[in-house]
Amino acid sequence: MSAVIVEEGPDKGAIWHFGEPNQEQRALAAGTAWADLSHRAVITVTGEDRLQWLHDLTTQHVSGLIAGVWTSALVLDAQGHVEHQLFLVDDGTTTWIHTEIDKSAELVSYLEKMRFMLRVEVKDVSADYSVLRAPGIPDSIGGPYAIVPKNELEEMKSAFASVHTQVGTWALEAERIAAGRARLLFDTDYKSIPNELGFLNNAVHMNKGCYRGQETVAKVFNLGQPPRRLTLLHLDGSMVAMPAHGAKIELDGKEVGVIGSVARHHELGPIALALIKRNVPIEATLICEGVTATQEILQK
Repeated sequence: MSAVIVEEGPDKGAIWHFGEPNQEQRALAAGTAWADLSHRAVITVTGEDRLQWLHDLTTQHVSGLIAGVWTSALVLDAQGHVEHQLFLVDDGTTTWIHTEIDKSAELVSYLEKMRFMLRVEVKDVSADYSVLRAPGIPDSIGGPYAIVPKNELEEMKSAFASVHTQVGTWALEAERIAAGRARLLFDTDYKSIPNELGFLNNAVHMNKGCYRGQETVAKVFNLGQPPRRLTLLHLDGSMVAMPAHGAKIELDGKEVGVIGSVARHHELGPIALALIKRNVPIEATLICEGVTATQEILQK
């Protein structure tokens, strides 16, 4: 069957699936799948000061990042709200970043403003490079990833396709949701902070120097819990339609949360990530657009 394309949202233009999403998900779990993520933005940072500079600007400890090792990081605003989500790797001379295309211009603008007199150069190279989700067992940040020059893209895709199964974003998103990994623009809103999204001790390094928004992260971590928690919802599988992104979640007629990412998982069935008020009992059955949902806690 020919590819079905994502028609709207941050993944617009990407392949959604090839007609057998369950088989694609099984291949992904087995490490025998790959995906074309050319719809994502690619940004490079070069110059001698690049790693220390990124270390100071982001939530991640990257000053001594080992070449070839992928990691994730966030950029926060002054109040600690999540503004950007970065996936990055360094090759010894250049730091490569892939991020949401809808946020790339804003990210490049911010990085340019923060250069000052440091030896760094920022460039959006999305026109010349693409991201591939390379074959391999899913890792903690959704990889393994590969950055490929556009003029070598078709050759690389053919090499992957000769021995592995190409999958779409349906499979990737189902795996991500089941693993409880929050994604910018899907599971965040204007007031999201890292503490409520499960980012601590992965995208947010808890033993590094200052960065913008650190005060909020540290205060909430040391003095209490955020008012919301990222929760995995198991939706009623008998319903044909699933709740839409941004749909309100209710308990006893009162709004207690909002739906983020939604997918049908090959083993778990319909699932979603949602931000739920922390005081909602974990055993409570919730309602969203007429669909019942039980909760699976992801973080304490």
